[in-house]
Amino acid sequence: MKRKIIVIDKDKCNGCGHCVSACAEGALQIVDGKAKLISEIYCDGLGACIGKCPQDAIRIEEREAKAFDEEAVKTKSMKNTGNEMAGHKHDTGCPGMRSFSIKREKSAECVSHHEKSVSELTQWPVQLHLVPVNAPYWDGAELLLSADCVPFAYAGFHSELLKGKKVINACPKLDDTAPYLGKLTAILKENNIKSVTVAHMEVPCCSGIVRLAENALENCGRKIPFHTIKIGINGKVLNGNSQEAEI
Repeated sequence: MKRKIIVIDKDKCNGCGHCVSACAEGALQIVDGKAKLISEIYCDGLGACIGKCPQDAIRIEEREAKAFDEEAVKTKSMKNTGNEMAGHKHDTGCPGMRSFSIKREKSAECVSHHEKSVSELTQWPVQLHLVPVNAPYWDGAELLLSADCVPFAYAGFHSELLKGKKVINACPKLDDTAPYLGKLTAILKENNIKSVTVAHMEVPCCSGIVRLAENALENCGRKIPFHTIKIGINGKVLNGNSQEAEI
């Protein structure tokens, strides 16, 4: 039959997963870092996922496709719910939304270190929506732009990443990021920022905070050293890159 159904532009898709959470029918999954329609019968063609795509990678087209099967959607949903209750892993949805349990062993050394640890935070506020564009502490600052989950995953956040830096935190997946680019650009343009370090998680949607920093650096008209640090869900540093941003 000929009906309306979604089409995903793989070149535009960045795997953020917004469309996955917006699709009540569960027709979409993140596969190899890209959104994918897993079956035509799960797509109702109404396009609830389209308005959630920040990359404009989804559209509706009318073509030959299998009919939408509401019963199949219900059956799949019940099966997935049953798997979750039984503790079975199933690879649906955005990787950034999957839950993980990480077992850690406590030692006397860890307890001793915790008792001696101190916060390295030297300014407030820290959330990108709230920080002022002009503040005395930006002058000469080494700026750390951190994804929200990094301080929870990385044990050395204060002692190794935040120490000696001013911090801004944001979530590229859950926040309203529309105003972020303009504000971050203004902070870089109007203040003497000496360097920018972006700390982000390994999940695909978190790479959005890296692109935010890259675009702000490109727009600010200044030459600023730029570094990225990727943190694994297991709390390990996966890689770090450095470059000097210039217009």
